[in-house]
Amino acid sequence: MSPERNREAMDDDELIAAVAGGDDAGLRELFSRHAPWLAARLRGVLPAAEVEDVLQETFLAVWRGAGGYRPGGSGSPGGWLWGIARRQAALFLRRRGPAELLLPAIDVDGRHVADPAEAAVSRAELAEAVSALGPAGSPNREAWRLMYVEDRPVAEVAELMGVPEGTVKSRAHRARKQLRAALRRREPARDGGER
Repeated sequence: MSPERNREAMDDDELIAAVAGGDDAGLRELFSRHAPWLAARLRGVLPAAEVEDVLQETFLAVWRGAGGYRPGGSGSPGGWLWGIARRQAALFLRRRGPAELLLPAIDVDGRHVADPAEAAVSRAELAEAVSALGPAGSPNREAWRLMYVEDRPVAEVAELMGVPEGTVKSRAHRARKQLRAALRRREPARDGGER
């Protein structure tokens, strides 16, 4: 591929191939095309102040891993990039610590929780719902923690827990049902009375 070729006219597959060949201008073009929507999606799972750092880590991982990209192999280039961004966000959250660090931003009844007292109540309700999964380290709670808090794939959770993938899926399903039931018990009935 000639370096003089207009990168704006290249499709994403060609840009990723150029990046794999060490073309830093190709990486800049890929960044300009995809960083805005990746940042918007990352804002849904990360504190706003951390999105830029995770984006930088994402495109550093793209630079390092572009040689492993196979056009048409496992989906679209955008899907490949989002997969990398999700993994980088999960790594960030694992390094950051417990999930409760993100809880002040949760919504209560569809509105943002700005009041520290409401955020504390929401954290307490969530902690109570999580306790319905059993003690820390119990099979369902551990499957839930690894899959949904740490965002690990089923195969990795199965390996870590030493059980088949189907068992992990069953435990995760049971954990979701237990959480849903625990959260519903806390929800007021639609007519304003208690459930």
